[in-house]
Amino acid sequence: MHWNLPTLLTWTRVIAIPLLVAVFFLPVPPFTQNLLATVLFVAAAITDWLDGWLARRWGQVSAFGAFLDPVADKLIVCVALVMLVDLGRVDAVVAAIIIGRELTISALREWMAQMGARASVAVHSVGKFKTVAQLVAIPMLLYDARIDGLFHTRGPGTWLIWAAAVLTVWSMLYYLRRAWPVLRDGGRHDGQG
Repeated sequence: MHWNLPTLLTWTRVIAIPLLVAVFFLPVPPFTQNLLATVLFVAAAITDWLDGWLARRWGQVSAFGAFLDPVADKLIVCVALVMLVDLGRVDAVVAAIIIGRELTISALREWMAQMGARASVAVHSVGKFKTVAQLVAIPMLLYDARIDGLFHTRGPGTWLIWAAAVLTVWSMLYYLRRAWPVLRDGGRHDGQG
C-alpha cells in the first residue's frame, strides 16, 4: 500500500468510527457527548471531500484509495445511524433501509465490476442527493440541541433522514434497474442494450 495524504485522510475516517462510538461512553454531560460526536462526524465528512479532491489534484488516485474511501464513508454513516437508533433519535426502519441499501448497492457494484459492467451502476444524481441529505441530517441528529435559540436540530434532522431514506430506496431502484439486463442474464450480458 502506497501512503500519501489523501490515503491518510481516508484512514482518519476509519479511525473516527470507534471514536464516534466511544464518545457516548465518556463520563461527560450528554451535551458534550453530542457536540464531540457532531464534530467528529462533520470532520469525517470534510475529509471525505478533501481526500478525493487532493487525490485528483495531485495525481495520487490509487486502487487502494478507491477501495477504502467508499468503505470508510459507508461505515461511518452506518455506525452513526446505529448509535442514533440506540439513542432514540432515528427510527430503526430508517436505519435498516439506509444500511440495507448500502450493503446491497456495494455488493451490486462489486458484482457488476466483475461482469465488466460497473459503468451501468456508476454514481447517479439521486445517490448524490441522498448522500447530501444524510450528511446534513446525521450531524443535526447527533447534536440534538437548540442552535442559538433558533430551532432544535432534531426536527429538521428527522425530516432530512426520512428524506434520505426515500432517496435511498429511489436510488437503489434506479441502480437495480440499470443493472437488470446483466442480472437477468446471470452475467452473460454483452454490455449493450
